[in-house]
Amino acid sequence: MSDDKLHDALSRAAQARDLLSHELLTEAFKTLEASYSDAWRTSSVDQVDAREKLFLAINIVGKVRDHLSAVLNNGKLAKRELDDLIATADRRKKFGII
Repeated sequence: MSDDKLHDALSRAAQARDLLSHELLTEAFKTLEASYSDAWRTSSVDQVDAREKLFLAINIVGKVRDHLSAVLNNGKLAKRELDDLIATADRRKKFGII
């Protein structure tokens, strides 16, 4: 991956970390999941369409959280790759390869 893409991944990871640790967003995830789950559980037998939509809504909240976690993990991998590139460049300098 290019340096620009690695730095972009690091920046996005920092944003994802901030979002995942933001109290208001975590509260929103929990509130939405609880609200959707309660509505799903209390729906009547003949409300099939409503239950399916609530089930999808619950899963979408989880997918948003999963996406942010994936961005965070990609940033961690980008950090390691950048660290490896820097270490390799330092070794080359040290031994006069560059």
